[in-house]
Amino acid sequence: MYNDNPPQRKPWKLPFEAEPEEVSALRRLMRLHLGLWGLQDVIEAAQLCVTELVSNVVTHVGPGTPATLAVSMSGPHLRIEVHDPDTRALPTLMEVACDSEGGRGMALVEATAVRWGVELHADRKVTWCELATESALPWSVDEGPRLRRAEGLLDLYTTERTARVTAVGAHRLSVACAEETAIEIISDLLHWFHAHGRDADEVLERAQVHFETEAGAAV
Repeated sequence: MYNDNPPQRKPWKLPFEAEPEEVSALRRLMRLHLGLWGLQDVIEAAQLCVTELVSNVVTHVGPGTPATLAVSMSGPHLRIEVHDPDTRALPTLMEVACDSEGGRGMALVEATAVRWGVELHADRKVTWCELATESALPWSVDEGPRLRRAEGLLDLYTTERTARVTAVGAHRLSVACAEETAIEIISDLLHWFHAHGRDADEVLERAQVHFETEAGAAV
């Protein structure tokens, strides 16, 4: 059975500080959101554009600059914006040598995006680009290993909530393996919520509130 309604693609914004170490976190967040939007075809291109737009702020405006990443749909195109408060340091497209270590940022965006530009406002500038997307395939609720695993996991949690046993021994996972397993479980659950018409962003926010409340009570 197929769902004729496309995935909800609500615009979202994320404030951040323009630091080199923030880039990888923003790339992961972009992959998660575009996966939920059914836009797997532009994930790599979007991650590249985010990397270059954010790195441009770090390099030409300064580390620690308060900035905002905004992502939305503009017709059939994915629109990525990076807002920062400096209206003087404008990104430019430069010709660089093949062996040059710098100056490639906007050239890569130019080569990847359908179009890009800069908007100047009284208190900020917005550097943006748009990527062409393919038509989304109908979403199948009854198919896919992630949905099947999520259904099984939910059943397991329901039937064994009061009878969990913690096994510590030869098969104990390392911290790194446990982290990857937990990420897979969270991703499976987000797919399940999405397939049943729920807003994955809202679910994540509610889970974060629960986590912070319980963590605060434990201190």
